[in-house]
Amino acid sequence: MKIGIIGAGNIAGTMATTLQQMKGTECYAIASRDIKRASGFADKYGFERAYGSYADMLNDPYVELVYIATPHSHHYEHIKMCLNHGKHVLCEKAFCANAKQAAEVMLIAEDMGLLLAEAMWTRYMPMRGLINKVLKSGIIGNPTSLSANLGYPLINKPRLVRPELAGGALLDLGVYVLNFASMVFGDGIDSIAANCVKLDTGVDAQENIMLTYHDGKMASLYVTMLAQTDRRGLINGTNGYIEIENINNYEMVRVFNLERKIVAEYTAPTQITGYEYEVQSVMRAIREGRIECPEMPHAEILRMMQLMDSIRSAWNIEFPFEMDNTIRITADDLNPDVVHEMSAAKDAVPRKQESVVRKISEKSVSDTEYENTKKPKAKNAKDARDKLPTSQHKGITDKLPKDLDFAAPDNEQENKGFVNKKLESVPTLKKPEPEPQTEPAEEAVVEQLEQLKKKKKKKPEPETGQDEYDIFDAGVLDETMHAEEVIRDKSPTEQIRDMELGVTSAGAHGKPGSVTDQIRGLVIEEETDPRTVTGKIRDLDIPIEDKGSEFQRRRKEPSVKAAEKRQF
Repeated sequence: MKIGIIGAGNIAGTMATTLQQMKGTECYAIASRDIKRASGFADKYGFERAYGSYADMLNDPYVELVYIATPHSHHYEHIKMCLNHGKHVLCEKAFCANAKQAAEVMLIAEDMGLLLAEAMWTRYMPMRGLINKVLKSGIIGNPTSLSANLGYPLINKPRLVRPELAGGALLDLGVYVLNFASMVFGDGIDSIAANCVKLDTGVDAQENIMLTYHDGKMASLYVTMLAQTDRRGLINGTNGYIEIENINNYEMVRVFNLERKIVAEYTAPTQITGYEYEVQSVMRAIREGRIECPEMPHAEILRMMQLMDSIRSAWNIEFPFEMDNTIRITADDLNPDVVHEMSAAKDAVPRKQESVVRKISEKSVSDTEYENTKKPKAKNAKDARDKLPTSQHKGITDKLPKDLDFAAPDNEQENKGFVNKKLESVPTLKKPEPEPQTEPAEEAVVEQLEQLKKKKKKKPEPETGQDEYDIFDAGVLDETMHAEEVIRDKSPTEQIRDMELGVTSAGAHGKPGSVTDQIRGLVIEEETDPRTVTGKIRDLDIPIEDKGSEFQRRRKEPSVKAAEKRQF
């Protein structure tokens, strides 16, 4: 298929790179308002024809499909131009500046029998279908909420900061998070609440959008063109959650159970650029005589535009070319055949407010989406495990035990002898790094200490659950024990060393005049002295400078050899 491109910017270059490596596509023509720019683009990417005007390229009878890669503000004009020249169209997102423009060009495409599609590439990617399959498996139970973010430092791009070019974060980045929510939860939105921060030019720079659905689900969305974000998506359910790396171009999907353990992992297949999926869908639809792509039908395009219109209205953001042409949509403006799944907003939207909570739609999910209003068909987690899709790339799903209950806590799995099998069967998971040991051979030391403690007379176990040999409770000495049997708050290693070296008396050893010496020298009297041990310690004459205290050296030199060098 001979393909022409309108616009010779960076995104057009990405599409040209894609077309070069695809089967059945030909980089045929490139059009720019500057013939030198078009010629340079043609030489770089191997296009046969270069045109200095869009009309000249559209008059070329060999051009079959046109890819539009111009700013949002010009999509409406360029789509109409292509359709009126009898060309099929694949237009970059956002599809148009507002829903009224979108509805008009859809009617033209329908009347002329030409395909018109939006290049919302995440809608066409195979990972989108995989996410839906994981949800349908019931592995995370009933999904209840999701979150997604997308951000890039784009403040230096004129097309994003200029209102006359339909700039702002919403149409450029917000369209991705809104589509992500729609792909997961459908379009049964009950209300929205949204706030934004604007630039001096009047366009939105970053925003939070909260969607509430008819069935109680919620979506929390954040976009910004001021900073870089992790582009992560999370889908939360009653039995676990799904983590998606990069909602703008799916890289990895991980499934977690209630213990936050990975139970399935999928990586995206190798791709050219990711644009190839939308081109394949468009070419297939043209061959089948369709005017829309099933992955992103006209009704869904229109619904997304309507949603963004209502959000912009709440923020009182209008583009200059919209000032005399209202962006409100009524049922009379739309073709019933195109929007048979959508009820258009008929009432005017308040423009003088910072946030919005209003009704958006009454109809829920399209037949190509996950039926989120229905409970998962899986009876339990084991059935859900069998329904999980297998990974043809890098994943761990096929290596998991068949009898694994994802919702069961670790102790139940341990009773089934599962824990060791899990570690052996998941070689791709990184084992946690061992924590640095503060004492040499800590386990052996603890064992020796326990043996030594068993030789002592045991007390009844405290009701608080503390260790039976803890003789300090909230800083007060247990008066049931003699002072010479006191074991101060030391580490296990220090206690063993004291026992082996014969330190049985509190004041037997120590450097004269040190803090340690004064504390060890305490004599606990069983007379009528009202003061507690804590009070006596407070009365001690402790030197201000005690940098060389033996207590500090003991902490810094825990080895046995170092202990032998000390003078007790």
